[in-house]
Amino acid sequence: MKNAEVVAMLEETADLMEIAGENPFKARAYRKAAEAIAALKEPIEELVRAKRLNTIEGIGESIARDITEFLQRGTTTRLEQLRSKYPPQLRTLLEIQGVGPRTVAMLYDRLKITTVDELEEAAKSGKLTKLPGMGEQKVKNILEGIQLWRQHQGRVPLYIALDIAERIVSALKELPEVEQILPAGSLRRWKETVGDLDILVATRNSQPIMDKFVNLPEVQKVLAHGTTKSSVLMANNLQVDLRAVEPESFGAAAQYFTGSKAHNIALRNLALKRGLTINEYGVFKEATGEKVAGETEEGVYEAVGLLWIPPELREDRGELEAAAKGALPRLVTLEDIRGETHAHTKWSDGFATVEEMARAAMERGYEYIAITDHSPPMGWGVKPEDFKRLIREIRMVSDKLGFPILAGIEVDIAPDGSLHMDEEVLRQLDIIIAAVHSAMRMDINAMTRRITKAMENPLVHIISHPTGRLINQRPPYEVDIYGLIDKARETGVALEINASPERLDLNDENARAAKEAGVMLSIGTDAHRPEHLDFIRFGVAVARRAWCEPQNILNTKSYAELIEWLKTRS
Repeated sequence: MKNAEVVAMLEETADLMEIAGENPFKARAYRKAAEAIAALKEPIEELVRAKRLNTIEGIGESIARDITEFLQRGTTTRLEQLRSKYPPQLRTLLEIQGVGPRTVAMLYDRLKITTVDELEEAAKSGKLTKLPGMGEQKVKNILEGIQLWRQHQGRVPLYIALDIAERIVSALKELPEVEQILPAGSLRRWKETVGDLDILVATRNSQPIMDKFVNLPEVQKVLAHGTTKSSVLMANNLQVDLRAVEPESFGAAAQYFTGSKAHNIALRNLALKRGLTINEYGVFKEATGEKVAGETEEGVYEAVGLLWIPPELREDRGELEAAAKGALPRLVTLEDIRGETHAHTKWSDGFATVEEMARAAMERGYEYIAITDHSPPMGWGVKPEDFKRLIREIRMVSDKLGFPILAGIEVDIAPDGSLHMDEEVLRQLDIIIAAVHSAMRMDINAMTRRITKAMENPLVHIISHPTGRLINQRPPYEVDIYGLIDKARETGVALEINASPERLDLNDENARAAKEAGVMLSIGTDAHRPEHLDFIRFGVAVARRAWCEPQNILNTKSYAELIEWLKTRS
């Protein structure tokens, strides 16, 4: 819990420093420190007591003093100074696409705007256009950003909800009264955002479980405390409902509360045709009320003539028909992934060395890793002359470890579709990922031409995060995704499922369209530090929701098979 509080303090400090117009490199140092602490496996208090804060990369003396002071006082002198200049609620405005720190400072200094509602009113009334740099298009973009922000209020990104759910389940399953426990709802279906979180527990004595649940240290507020259901508010205002059921009904409850609503309606209609009814307690004969299934999910589906359907497929997108025919796909799993195809190091904007990333891949049982640092013109891109040194280091580390490390690049696609790296350097690389990182407001035809031109380059193997979206932060840029899929099929270029939990791009629907078109998909974590390699589970979840089987995913290939595929593409 203290780790999360320290991370929040560092992020707030960085935000307010940027709003105040302070040195951007100092603000970035606070953000790097926040990322490092978020990745810690041990309590931050123990590191402070042992005077080991300086062992965490990215934490210098001043940030270490802030952390120590925060743990002692619950605040810092630095943060108090910043809050005296700018109210903390201003940070919410940074969540609006098109509103950066300088704009926030100007809005506050000139118009005393502190909330999204006030910003929207000022935009609609014409007040914003009177400010420097605020033309009609800028104001229009801000209003669109506000609309997007409102659409996502109340829904938490998957990775945040999953972290909370796993901690709750871990704490509760220690109790002897718990026979079975699992998260249900959209989380179990691995949807990219989650509203309320449902957790199911099978037990014959629920009281101790409910008591422990409502008293967990992360609970912000208890909404209800009963014997069959309790509800609490956790961090991020996420409501969590814990439901207790008899073990004999656990399968039916798991099926019912996992959803989706559309899937359950279709399943109930199928049951009715067989003279059965389905609810959270079981499957019953409609005529007599006799219970015929309910203890297991498999039994629920079997009762209506279906194979068990994986939760990721339960969206009423043809899964019931496939289950009835015995034609469900053999979905890709984490165990099928044999290597990493998208990772960064200190050479660009990563936080680890080539060797550290390679060793992390080895620890996870992978057969290979691709190091794909950025090209210019991004501020942290590796210059052509330095890329040659990076390639030499990759070869050296690969030989040292006896582990295949592919020398790659995430090369920026210029607005005209050309690649921001000398062809001489590109030809020395094993794998080339191309991506859009700038000029994202092009119209749909121009953006589609831009990316498809890059795909026509025979040196390009993969298009990374093809729609450019950031979940709850930035919408996709305008692009004809089906045009990209057609071009990928024509050229043999793979499209990426970027597994970074803030991206998940391609999303499940686009990934399924690509899969059905016969396009190869690559799951890349976009890792910037060793622990980010674990993001692979989010990418695999997207692939499973997209009905993907192992043969649809590039990095289920062995190293030899991958090399052959790369050569064929070139």
